[in-house]
Amino acid sequence: MTEAVDVLVVGAGPTGLTLALQAHEHGAHVRIVERRPEAFRPSRALILHPRTLEVLRPLGVTDALLGLADTAPTARLHLGPHVVRAGPADLALPDTAFPHLSLIRQMDVERVLAAALADRGVEVERGTELVALRDGGRGADAVLRSGTGTEVIRCPFVAGCDGPDSTVRAGAGIGWHGRPYAVEAVLADIDLGREGFGHDGAEAFAGRQGLLLLFPLGERAPWRLLATRASDGAHGAAFGQAGPAVPRAELQRLLSDAGLDARIERLAWSARVPLQYRLARRFRRGRLFLAGDAAHTYSPATGQGMNAGIQDAVNLGWKLGFAAGPSAGAPAGEVGTEVLLDSYDRERRPVAYRRLLLTHAAFWAEASTGRVPSWLRAVAAPRGAPAVPVLLDHRRLVAEGIRVISQLRVHYRNSPLSVEGTPHLRGAPRPGDRLPDATVSAGGTPQRLHALLARPGVHLLLQRDADPLPDASHGPHVDVLRLMNSPGRGLMAVRPDGHVGYTSGAPDAAGLNRWLALIGAAATSAGRP
Repeated sequence: MTEAVDVLVVGAGPTGLTLALQAHEHGAHVRIVERRPEAFRPSRALILHPRTLEVLRPLGVTDALLGLADTAPTARLHLGPHVVRAGPADLALPDTAFPHLSLIRQMDVERVLAAALADRGVEVERGTELVALRDGGRGADAVLRSGTGTEVIRCPFVAGCDGPDSTVRAGAGIGWHGRPYAVEAVLADIDLGREGFGHDGAEAFAGRQGLLLLFPLGERAPWRLLATRASDGAHGAAFGQAGPAVPRAELQRLLSDAGLDARIERLAWSARVPLQYRLARRFRRGRLFLAGDAAHTYSPATGQGMNAGIQDAVNLGWKLGFAAGPSAGAPAGEVGTEVLLDSYDRERRPVAYRRLLLTHAAFWAEASTGRVPSWLRAVAAPRGAPAVPVLLDHRRLVAEGIRVISQLRVHYRNSPLSVEGTPHLRGAPRPGDRLPDATVSAGGTPQRLHALLARPGVHLLLQRDADPLPDASHGPHVDVLRLMNSPGRGLMAVRPDGHVGYTSGAPDAAGLNRWLALIGAAATSAGRP
């Protein structure tokens, strides 16, 4: 048995790639394995939310992602005989640098993240499967199998980002509760030819049998079709995975039933995808962690899957990086490290549960074939269609919907890592809150705060009149910034995932050092020689 790296990441989808990148940037030696010899294609996820772009920004990948995304998507919603057009709007989201939805293929997200890892010397080991796993107390023992043979490794932490059928979750003995949906998704890449419908944006059709969406984001043909329909459960495909192909005649019938007068000229790819909603009973057991679809899986409603996994990964990655340091948690020692590691489950599982309720309710309205939701789509929605443009004109109302869907409202106020010092810092976000973006002055030309913090690590924000902090109080993963346009003597510590961790109305070196030690970022617990 050989000593392995600090963090073994199992699964190289968006969640695993992000987690590996975040842990690496915060001091961990990372290894990432993927049982598939090639990346899964075609993509299933097609959207990045504003909060996801925010948490990815310090990893230096946001510009590349936006270069591949449609950040001003247009759509037409077909409600019976009515067509409601929605275009790019100036959303009332002044506290984020990304006040828009971004349409982007999952394959493009994975390509950008994998390239960022490769730039840092970390390559995805494809064709390498985790076949056995055991939590050994102070480390985890993993058996890996690849084309070159079988390998047994020990490492401090294993992160399971390996999907709904997670080997890590099974090895950890963590329960998985929920149930299948009676509705399945149909995916296809199709070419509707030049006739099409004379519009290059998304098309959405709400009808009695469910929802049908068309996105100009196909990978093997111009259009990606996503539809829902009642499932007979007969094909036996794994939940969330592409099952048998759908005949062209069935796809054409879906278009016709939705009222779309267009003919499929070419079918490039199709699949039936059984759906479920599940939530792991815990996200950590010992040295084993779950993230993304291994920890929770949802319906496609509101586009949460890829976004939820990335946000999990950003939360967990820095904690594993800091916990892997030689003196993590000092002076609290093992107790401090355990508090840091336990905080992942305490923070992210409640968020996952609330997201499950959101997606379940939205999917019931969008896709359920029950009498009430079918009537709402087929009868009530067309009658209410004239009011939809009026609602869309209410920028604040639309913005609030985006905040909820994007998880901009998520906070960790009950986390053990959310600490309020004395005296109380007034007029500032509370510990655990997401740090909003704003225009600030750090001694020169005013800049946006999130741009100043767009690098890995912990950021200490001092108000204009605060006493300087002693350099010896913090390690190399901590930056200090004085905000000249913020009068007062207080300070705020911002975690690597953009949430406030510690506040105080006046610099308290002892209190700040205790918090830095708790998260593994104090001078005595930061990094390796």
